[in-house]
Amino acid sequence: MKRVTGLGGVFFKTKDPKKIKDWYGKHLGLPVNDYGCAFEWIDPDHKDAKVPASTAWSPFKEESDYFQPSKKEFMFNYRVENLVELLKLLKEEGVEIVGEMQDYPYGKFAWIMDPEGNKIELWEPKDDGF
Repeated sequence: MKRVTGLGGVFFKTKDPKKIKDWYGKHLGLPVNDYGCAFEWIDPDHKDAKVPASTAWSPFKEESDYFQPSKKEFMFNYRVENLVELLKLLKEEGVEIVGEMQDYPYGKFAWIMDPEGNKIELWEPKDDGF
């Protein structure tokens, strides 16, 4: 079974998310919106997807508690193929799972902790390639 299939996103805390997004848009040409931006790409394992795959880049407010229980200023999101089965395996392997899996129109999400206290978001995108 495949586990991680790609990088789903990079999330980080900043004092002023709007200012950071504007700076990256102006100076590095990132196509920013209210959430950050998405880099689209073709997933070689799903070439027939209706839309390209994407990797998110998203600044969060410094006060955000979304990364908790991690004390870090960043969080990585990894794309996975079968989140339900992966969570079963991770639990058997003794990996700390944070909270309950969430299901949204654009995919399923779950969170784990690595040995150094980094919260990791796992994302199984919907079949449309989002």
